[in-house]
Amino acid sequence: MTQLVLGSASSGRLRVLRQAGIEPLVVVSDVDEDALIASLDPETPPEAVVLKLANAKALSVAAKLPAAVAADCVVIGCDSMLYLHGSLRGKPGTVEAARDQWSEMSGSVGHLLTGHTLLRLTRGVITHTQGETGSTTVHFGRPKRDELSAYLQTGEPIHVAGAFTLDGFGGWLIDRIDGDPSNVVGISLPLMRQLIAATGVSITDLWRTV
Repeated sequence: MTQLVLGSASSGRLRVLRQAGIEPLVVVSDVDEDALIASLDPETPPEAVVLKLANAKALSVAAKLPAAVAADCVVIGCDSMLYLHGSLRGKPGTVEAARDQWSEMSGSVGHLLTGHTLLRLTRGVITHTQGETGSTTVHFGRPKRDELSAYLQTGEPIHVAGAFTLDGFGGWLIDRIDGDPSNVVGISLPLMRQLIAATGVSITDLWRTV
């Protein structure tokens, strides 16, 4: 049976797949995201930046799979960033950075970009490669000072792309979205269905039925 390998440590992505009936093998990549971004041309479109990161992660994971898994699997690499006011925003890393970012996001509209790269491995060889970036428009609310302070204290926005989540505490601070909600969480189910189908594998073949 074909194994789906998720090349990400994201609990959100894992949760999306599990809720959709798939129990992936999780293998975390060792890609230095900051170094890769620094190596890119400053004029690289934001959609291409997240896709290059996703591709690097997928290749990193594929290279260290055991032979039994690499014999028949689909590797998924993903990377998400928020495009806001003309620049890409990743994980803030600190409370102060998250607070600053929310001062810009409050009442604004951003685009959550998630690059997806799919590799099909058969008998240890990559036989198919495809990638695409999903985009979801996010309309941010205007949280009150005490609401934002309480959100920052949860620790949630510190280590997530764009300093917010849609499926956690941050969902209370989002007015609405236009597009695919799973893309905001970090892995677009509609997009993944298309990419997987292009390899000749049906998404239903990957479902956990017991």
